[in-house]
Amino acid sequence: MFETLTGRLNQVFNGLLRRGKLSAADVDAAMREVRLALLEADVHFSVVKDFVARVRERAIGAEVSKALNPGQQVIKIVHEELIGVLGDPAPLNLSGPKPRVILLVGLQGSGKTTAAGKLARLLRSKGERVLLVAGDPYRPAAVQQLQTLGAQLDVPVVADASLKPPDLTARAYSQAEKGGYTVMIVDTAGRSQLDQELMDELRAITRKVKPVDTLLVVDAMIGQEALRVAEGFRDAVQISGLILSKMDGDARGGAAISIRAVTGVPIKFLGTGEKLDALETYDPSRLASRILGMGDVIGLIEKAEAAFDAQTAQKQTERLLKGEFSLEDWLEQMRQMRKMGPLSQMLEMLPGQFGQAARSADPREMEQNLKRVEAIICSMTLQERRNPDILNASRRRRIARGSGTDVQDVNRLIKQFREAQRLFKTLKKTGGRGLSRLFG
Repeated sequence: MFETLTGRLNQVFNGLLRRGKLSAADVDAAMREVRLALLEADVHFSVVKDFVARVRERAIGAEVSKALNPGQQVIKIVHEELIGVLGDPAPLNLSGPKPRVILLVGLQGSGKTTAAGKLARLLRSKGERVLLVAGDPYRPAAVQQLQTLGAQLDVPVVADASLKPPDLTARAYSQAEKGGYTVMIVDTAGRSQLDQELMDELRAITRKVKPVDTLLVVDAMIGQEALRVAEGFRDAVQISGLILSKMDGDARGGAAISIRAVTGVPIKFLGTGEKLDALETYDPSRLASRILGMGDVIGLIEKAEAAFDAQTAQKQTERLLKGEFSLEDWLEQMRQMRKMGPLSQMLEMLPGQFGQAARSADPREMEQNLKRVEAIICSMTLQERRNPDILNASRRRRIARGSGTDVQDVNRLIKQFREAQRLFKTLKKTGGRGLSRLFG
C-alpha cells in the first residue's frame, strides 16, 4: 500500500537513529527528505508544508533535546503528527429508525458496486439484516454484478430497470420496512465525470429516503485527482464519509494521507482487495504505523482470527505437544494462512526489523514458493504425508513428477519439515510456551 513511501521514510529514520545528538541542521536535513518523500507519494503540497513545519517545530524543541534517544523521539513526533493529518476515526452511523439507509456515491469505475457487497458482508457479520438496491441502471452489467454479489452473500437485491433510481429506492425502502430489514445499501449510478444530472439524481434519492450515511467511494489510485472528486461531491451533496477503494494497488498512497485534511470529510473504510472480505475499518493510528514501517500487529491478529478455525488450531496445537505434527498439518496451516489475504498485505503489518526484512523479499516469489510446497504435499499419498520417513528416492521422484517440480524441491521441503519438527520438540521440552501464539 505504501511501499515506496515507507522505504524512503525508513531511510530518513535510520539516519537519525545513528546519531546520539541532533542539531537543528540534522533536523532540517531530515525534514527535507521527509518533504520529498511525501511529495513523491502524491501527498497534497499544502498538507506536506503544514506537516513538515509542525514536526520541525517540535523536533528542535525541548522534548527532543532532552530525550535519551533523540532519533526515536523524532520518529514518535512524526507518528503523532501523521495521525493528526489522517484524522479521527469515524464509525458508520447506524442510529435512527430502521431500516437505516446507506447511500454509496462516486464516479464510474471507483468501485461502488464492489464496495456495496463488501459493506453488506461486514454489516451482516455484525447481525444486521441487509437489503441491497441496484440503483445504477445505466452502466452495462451493473445490476447483474450486484445481483451476483448478493447471491454470494445470500443478501437480497432489489432491481427494476423500468423505474428511475429515486423511485426504485423509495419502493425498496418500503419493502425493507415491511420485510424487517435493518440496513438498506443503495448502489447509485456513477458518471465518467462530475455532472449536474448525476448530482440532481442523488439529491432526488436523498429526498426520498433520508440516508443516515452518504459514503463517497474514491479510487485511491487516481492520486490527487481523488481530492477534486471528493470536493466536487462534497459541494453538491451532503457527504458524511469516504471509502478509499483499491488501496492495495496504490504504490504511493498520498490520497489516503491528503484527502481527510483537504476535504474535511472523514475516511470510514479502506478497500484493500477484490474479495468481499477486503474492507478495513479506517483506523488512523494503525494506518500511520504501517506508513512508517512500524507494522500493524492488531490488524494482523484480526485477519488471523477471521481466517483460522479456532477448533482446528487447538487440535493442531495438541498434536504438536504430543509430537505428532505431520506434513498434513503443515498443509492445513498454509491453507489457513493464505485465507488471510495476499502476502504483500500481511508483510506490511509485520513490525520492526523482521517486518522490514520480510517486506524486502519479493511477495510474488514467496507466493510461488507456497504454491510449490502445496503442490508437493498434495502429490504425496496420505501415508507419505503422515509418515515422511518412508519417502525413499523413487517416491520422491514420483512426487516431483506429480507436482511439476524437481527432486531437489522435494528434498528441500523435507529438510524444512525436519527443522520445524526439531523446533516443535524444543517447544515441547519448555512445556509448549509460546505455541498458542504460533497458531492463534
